Amino acid sequence: MSIRNFAVGAACALALGVSAFAPAVLAQDKPIKIRIQSVIPTSADEVTMLKDFAADVAALTNNTVTMEVLPAGAVVAVNDTLDAVDKGLIEGGFAWTHYWSGKHPAATLFGSPAAGSGVGLDNLAWLAWFQYGGGKELYDELWKEMKVNVKGFILQPVGPEALGWFKNPIKDMADFRKLRFRTPPGIPGQIYRDIGVASVAMGGGDILPALEKGVIDAAEWCCPKPDMVFGFQKVLKHYYLEGLHQNVVNADMYLNGDVWKRMSPHQQKAMEVAANAALMKAHSYRISENGKALKELTEKHGVQIHATPDAYFKEYGEAAKKAFEKHASENPFFKKVWDSQRNFADVAIPFWARAQKANAGLTGAYAASLEKK
Repeated sequence: MSIRNFAVGAACALALGVSAFAPAVLAQDKPIKIRIQSVIPTSADEVTMLKDFAADVAALTNNTVTMEVLPAGAVVAVNDTLDAVDKGLIEGGFAWTHYWSGKHPAATLFGSPAAGSGVGLDNLAWLAWFQYGGGKELYDELWKEMKVNVKGFILQPVGPEALGWFKNPIKDMADFRKLRFRTPPGIPGQIYRDIGVASVAMGGGDILPALEKGVIDAAEWCCPKPDMVFGFQKVLKHYYLEGLHQNVVNADMYLNGDVWKRMSPHQQKAMEVAANAALMKAHSYRISENGKALKELTEKHGVQIHATPDAYFKEYGEAAKKAFEKHASENPFFKKVWDSQRNFADVAIPFWARAQKANAGLTGAYAASLEKK
């Protein structure tokens, strides 16, 4: 037999073996239905990406694992989402892990480590830590620290988020400190207060009415596409894209631990594979959608893009590092996670910083050429 014929025969035999084995494996998989309550409306881009993840899982499991996304408040109040997953009232939840930093301060190091955890991590570098620097194992450990029966999946790294929307331009930090500014809750908002900015935490539904009534003067939410859907351009026209409070931000799905244990090894692996794919899909989706949205905001809605004052980066970055040092001194697990991120950054960031200079030079030059047209 020739080598070619042997190879063809072996490949056919392997294919027959796999095809015979796969149905047997799938036949053992019991149907599992997962209701996922989101903390945001089902019309949001994040839910679009979540449904894409659900479709991948269904395809990989021959539809034995299916998911239904429920809107915020469908079963329990938004603030009770994680507890409801823990207790099994719902099989799954969808939020950002820093939402639960009241349960454990280390949650912010996974959901929204302000200013790149104070050690220079952008969202891509953070993902490298998560996948290859021990972050995933620490993420699993977080749920034990929080004493909840949950298996978490980070799905959507979407940073960096914009600094925010303003009624009038700000030329320096003195101008910024005159304003009442809607920020995320928890550590990111506290860091603003630490540098003298009047940080106001409020729910998404309250932001536009508060801006219209003058209760707050400026606000942040996310980035061009979600911000445009939100409607900021209707009340504010000055937009600052470069911010540090959520230059890294990750959305997660939380699965009840007992549901996870009921899954077969094949179903569990399908969830993990789909989650890994979702990480890259989210980055790609955001670049595409935010680019289209920024073009529409500037060309159709009269939004003006401004450069964030240089002093902001130094002040907020230094304050973030001090905040993390304080929490590390008070909580052993926070210190364990932060030490892991710092150790990874010490090795990875010297390379990544120089690579980013090339990226910034490349994209910046082309963006400048477009502005001249």
